[in-house]
Amino acid sequence: MLEMKRPFVLGKCSWITLCSVLLMFFGQCALAQIRYSVPEEVKDGTVVGNVAKDLGLDVYSLSQRRFRVSGMKEAVFEVNQNNGALFVHGRIDREQLCQGSGTCLMELKVLVENPLEVHYVVVEITDVNDHAPTFPKRNETIEIAEHTLSGKRFQLHSAHDPDAGMNSVRTYSLSANDHFDINIRETDGEKIPFLVLKKMLDREQSSEHFLLVTAVDGGKPQRSGTLNVTIIVLDSNDNRPVFSQEIYEITAKENVQTGSSIFKLTATDPDEGANGDIDYSLAKTLKQRIYDIFQLDAKTGVIVVKGKIDYEEKDFYELEMQASDKGTPPLTGECRVLIKIIDVNDNSPEIDVTSLSNTVSENSKPGTVISLISVTDKDSGVNGKIIAHITNNVPFELKPSYKENTYSVVTKDFLDREQVSNYDITIKATDCGEPPLSTTKTLSIQILDVNDNSPQFEQNPLYVYIVENNVAGTSLFSVTAADKDKNENADVSYSIAHTGQEKDVALFLNVNAENGQITALKSFDFETLKSFQFQVVASDSGTPSLSSNVTVHVFILDQNDNAPVILYPVSSNASAEGVEEIPRNVNAGHLVTKVRAYDADIGYNGWLLFSLQGVTDHSLFGLDRYTGQIRTLRSFTETDEAQHKLVILVKDNGNVSLSATATVLVKVVEPSEAFAASDVKSSTKDAEDTNVTFYLMITLASVSALFIISIIVLIAMQCSKSSTDYTSKYLQDTNYDGTLCHSIQYRSGDKRYMLVGPRMSVGSTIVPGSQANTLVLPDRRRPSEEVRFRMAVED
Repeated sequence: MLEMKRPFVLGKCSWITLCSVLLMFFGQCALAQIRYSVPEEVKDGTVVGNVAKDLGLDVYSLSQRRFRVSGMKEAVFEVNQNNGALFVHGRIDREQLCQGSGTCLMELKVLVENPLEVHYVVVEITDVNDHAPTFPKRNETIEIAEHTLSGKRFQLHSAHDPDAGMNSVRTYSLSANDHFDINIRETDGEKIPFLVLKKMLDREQSSEHFLLVTAVDGGKPQRSGTLNVTIIVLDSNDNRPVFSQEIYEITAKENVQTGSSIFKLTATDPDEGANGDIDYSLAKTLKQRIYDIFQLDAKTGVIVVKGKIDYEEKDFYELEMQASDKGTPPLTGECRVLIKIIDVNDNSPEIDVTSLSNTVSENSKPGTVISLISVTDKDSGVNGKIIAHITNNVPFELKPSYKENTYSVVTKDFLDREQVSNYDITIKATDCGEPPLSTTKTLSIQILDVNDNSPQFEQNPLYVYIVENNVAGTSLFSVTAADKDKNENADVSYSIAHTGQEKDVALFLNVNAENGQITALKSFDFETLKSFQFQVVASDSGTPSLSSNVTVHVFILDQNDNAPVILYPVSSNASAEGVEEIPRNVNAGHLVTKVRAYDADIGYNGWLLFSLQGVTDHSLFGLDRYTGQIRTLRSFTETDEAQHKLVILVKDNGNVSLSATATVLVKVVEPSEAFAASDVKSSTKDAEDTNVTFYLMITLASVSALFIISIIVLIAMQCSKSSTDYTSKYLQDTNYDGTLCHSIQYRSGDKRYMLVGPRMSVGSTIVPGSQANTLVLPDRRRPSEEVRFRMAVED
């Protein structure tokens, strides 16, 4: 019959308080132990008890929660995940599992997960009478002197029955005879039979006696074993050896070296000669294990250790010693030696890890349980007391459980996978022996990623420069953002943030969501739009998604896409033609007229040069290539023609130059005619030049204002830099004659870009040593020198 002992149940208030404390410190609440009872040798599948029912677990969730028995070295018991029953799985041999007559208990660790719970079930293996008592030998011979007095005791071999309790040896019986009774002495839980001489022997009547000793156990039905005892009657040796003590109590350390002597026995015999010559020996009825460990010197009585002593195997030995003389028959004295084994610290602690998983999420709160460990030490007392701790600097700690030497590995700080993606937790268990012994075990924990980092751009804001007249649909530039997370949490996509305004420039841009390539849907015109800005948003694919944005400042760079425009001369039909009259008596260097032109481009692309494409007499007229002034090269003679045609080419300095032409007709008149016509012409010419002069003044005023503002901003920006103070200087050209030109500045972070046109000194706008491209203007004294123009970049 199976027996189940219900768990001890605390009072309601006490139980709630206990669970609250356990939940606070260990993250779980374990029930009290459940105790069952089952006989040995029952059939496989025999149900011991319903653990799930007794623990109050939901039967339908057992499989999902991995309901199981853990920690058993041999699979003797299993649990049924369908109904929660604990059943026998294999042969149960109590004598093999638990040697001795004490209670045979097996402690099982029952685990369920989600949440983790550990319950302890104690199963008592009860004995059945499946063994009969047996003697180590079937026959035993005892020699007894004929003058042995009544009451003499003779020890017999003890019968051994591996069963326990009532099923072990209960009593001995002796066959009917006139001389002997049987007496039983119980020592160390073992019943030892003695033959007691109740009537003196007479060898002349009978030299041998044959007895039958029967050992009977207390089982139902009873089992028995027999021993044949032969008594040989000897002639008298009337003094037996006597030990100095009947019982000796000694101690020995378990690490005593083999071959060491631990005690010396002393016995005396008043007889002389052979009857007083003593030999020492161990009693023949001891267990074989004692003969393997101890040896007694027959001559000296010294007890020598010849085998390994292990305190954890047995901590106490009882030795029956005999001292026999050499008389005929020999007499024997007896004593007992009680050896207490002293424990030494010869066993290192053992660490058993019960891990649910080797991963933990980086957003786990401090106190999250990731593993359970238990430590054991085979030593006892102080040598078996264990202290466990984590040796390395990791964000984990050990929390003691309600059961001694059981711990939980919990997080003690917040985790960050981006800093440390895995941890090796080294657990060290040290006992309190002298010297202390220790054991280490390493747990490898992987940190799982969560989406806690938004994508980040390398530079914010971002400055980009593109050339005007770009082809619509082509890629302009790209943006890149990096995310410290991994997998889908680091998968970045890009989009453009729109303001919702009608004139939102971002409407004309498109971004590739995968690689961040920015494409323009239209062509930009520098003369219409010089700069704009927009925002690109980078979003990851985590849940929830995180994002960041970068502000992109776009600056349009000028191209030479505008041809020069002739401002003067302009005839009434809007053609670039004009007529100039000069007196014949003018000297060399006389200013005939000046060709004025304008270019909508800036800098190098808007810098104009003038040249003569056609002239009737090259010796009479010269053209300044920078100012467009036409002057006489010599005085006129009588043979010179009265009218000359000059074709002037005006071209800019772009990579592919654009140009325009103007035609000037110069009429040479007599001084009197020139003077008479000057009044009429001056009024006409003033009327014609009024509009041109007006527009020219407006243009010059605008350029001058832009120039002055640029100078002021440049000075302010340079003054704001504490490390370097650069002062811009502009060189004045004494020959400046009002030819229109442009300059424009861009600024990107700590860099300034300036495009310069004619009449500006580039050396004054570029700081020496700034790794800038240079603009070299020709010296007026060397008009043939090549003019070079580049973009200047300041750090």
